[in-house]
Amino acid sequence: MGLLLVAWLLPVNVKSLNPALLREAGRGTTPVAGFGRDLLQRDKPGPAALVLEAARQVADPAAPELGTAFEAYAALHADLMPWGGWDVALEPLLAARPSGDGRSQPVLNFMVTQQARDNLRRYLSVSRLPGVQTLLRTAALTTTQRFVPAGRPGGQPLDAVILLTAYLWQTEHLAAGLQREVRAQAEAAVASGNLGELEDFYLDVLTLGKRLNWVQLSELLRTTGSLATVGQFAHLARLAPEHLPVIYTAALLTRSADGVAAYLIAFGQPGAEHLRLALTHGEGAVKQLVTRQAPVTAGAGPEFEWGAGFALRHPELALLAKYAAFLGGVFLLLRAVDLRLFRPVEQLLRAGFPRMGSGLIAAILTFLFFVFSEPFLLKAAPLSDYSLRLSIPVIGATAAPTPDPSTPATTMDLSTILSITLFAAIQVGMYVICLLKIAEVARQDVEPATKLKLMDNEENLFDGGLYIGIAGTATALVLQVLGLIDANLLAAYSSNLFGIVCVALVKIRHVRPYKRQLILAMQRSATT
Repeated sequence: MGLLLVAWLLPVNVKSLNPALLREAGRGTTPVAGFGRDLLQRDKPGPAALVLEAARQVADPAAPELGTAFEAYAALHADLMPWGGWDVALEPLLAARPSGDGRSQPVLNFMVTQQARDNLRRYLSVSRLPGVQTLLRTAALTTTQRFVPAGRPGGQPLDAVILLTAYLWQTEHLAAGLQREVRAQAEAAVASGNLGELEDFYLDVLTLGKRLNWVQLSELLRTTGSLATVGQFAHLARLAPEHLPVIYTAALLTRSADGVAAYLIAFGQPGAEHLRLALTHGEGAVKQLVTRQAPVTAGAGPEFEWGAGFALRHPELALLAKYAAFLGGVFLLLRAVDLRLFRPVEQLLRAGFPRMGSGLIAAILTFLFFVFSEPFLLKAAPLSDYSLRLSIPVIGATAAPTPDPSTPATTMDLSTILSITLFAAIQVGMYVICLLKIAEVARQDVEPATKLKLMDNEENLFDGGLYIGIAGTATALVLQVLGLIDANLLAAYSSNLFGIVCVALVKIRHVRPYKRQLILAMQRSATT
């Protein structure tokens, strides 16, 4: 029983994360509110504002203190709030800088005037960076699909986005991987005379630039390693703006916007809840979640702290220990039952009980335990409600319909576990009844031929597990069709599976060897 308890309490799974691992990974690491305070101390109130909102969403106990500190900072440095901080690179845009009213402003709002864009264009025109000059040359291209060309009336959005992208490059606010991809796309666009895929990137920058201030945008792009991640963040900002503070905070905490975006795109609304749960435990928990790219088994298994540290440091060894402990525990339990209940039968049958029988049953039960203890193993991943979709948004219209909050359940519910347990218990009872019947026949003081006939007479009983399994499956399916219980094919077909296993064990392990012994005994009697 001790081994079985260890197997049940060890918080490790193959395709999911136990909340106990998140708590262990986050212990002693930077909490969300602490990260926001660090940003304020580094004079970055823009990112700190989003971190403060995330701290409130995850109910961080220190969120009120961070809110007070943020309000005090905003009162003392109102001139920095529109930009989200200060950067010496902002000097060329001072002509378009608004009066300090303490409110954050999207960075593209500063580029709506012709004067601001002319100032920025003159500043960038003398840049010695080839990548900046290549980006500026894309403004002359007239073959576009989603923007009005920058040089034509109505082309101000594209002109502003091109200048902003070149400005980010000039001030080294683009990650190295992102720089390489942007430069390759820009050179291909200039060579072909068609913006092509670069236009999609410009549209993503427009989406983010209309929602984030200067420091918020620049800090995000420092952690973004590819064009695909920028597109994913822009897609999430349009589709789920309510999750933007959580997503943004996770990206800065882990310094990997790529991992955070991939997680949200893969798991959708449940993934956002898992990310929020990780943020409640701190930086280490978020890094663990993003690194593993696995859902959280909230409410679908044990959440005990015991063994979490070992499972976190050595996940492969913890998995091996978990299922080895279950296998050993089940084997010892079955051997104890064999010795207690069926030892007299084994003495009568002598060779009728193969010694490896308990090991075979233990292996089968361990496999079933593995399948049913992994809530994400049998169920296919639901279609993510944040998956990228082909769409052509209208310039300036970045709002999107709110997604349907109803998403398919990705964890095995309690009713399924109870149904499977009930079907397994019924088949275990049937298995015991069959063994007792064999023992009853073996104890009778009659000739081997008579015992053989008695065994043949009990064939229907020995097949009873299969009948019960089919009946359980049929009953479950009928009740599901009538709407009396929730549809769940896994619970229904498990009854049939357990019936097959029970009958196979009874007939192969017990009935066939005993009949063979009776036949040999009859032959010896005839020879004598």
